[in-house]
Amino acid sequence: MADELDLENEIFKGTQDVFSTMISVELERETFNGQNAIQSNLTSMIGLGGGICGALAIHCPAAVAKAITAGFIGMEVEELDEDVKDAIGEIANMVAGNLKVSYAATGVNVELAIPTSIVGDKFRVSGMAEAKRIVVPMKMAEGLFWVELMYV
Repeated sequence: MADELDLENEIFKGTQDVFSTMISVELERETFNGQNAIQSNLTSMIGLGGGICGALAIHCPAAVAKAITAGFIGMEVEELDEDVKDAIGEIANMVAGNLKVSYAATGVNVELAIPTSIVGDKFRVSGMAEAKRIVVPMKMAEGLFWVELMYV
């Protein structure tokens, strides 16, 4: 039943819903061809369990992460601090929650873990062996960010 879901579209719709509701930002969907590198200074991940095992991650360059956080908390953000990690983690949690609702509509129960955020200039996130991977790039005024689903 979960195969009925257009996951790329569900991820975009769920992310757009969070951004329009929480920070009054409309997103544009971009194309990911598998070759363009994900530029990230901050990644927030949510583990998924139950009917789908994997993780949902939001990857942001510093400028985008700060802009999202500024919209979320209503004040300027100067650096990638704890507020930024918490805000992007909470955004990831809400996007994963929307995906959970989409799965529930097909009869699949998905459980969510607590968000984890990583900050740095040179890190790489790799997933589980043989996991399916869906990456949805999205654009806002400050630049691109990526929402990634890795699952088995």
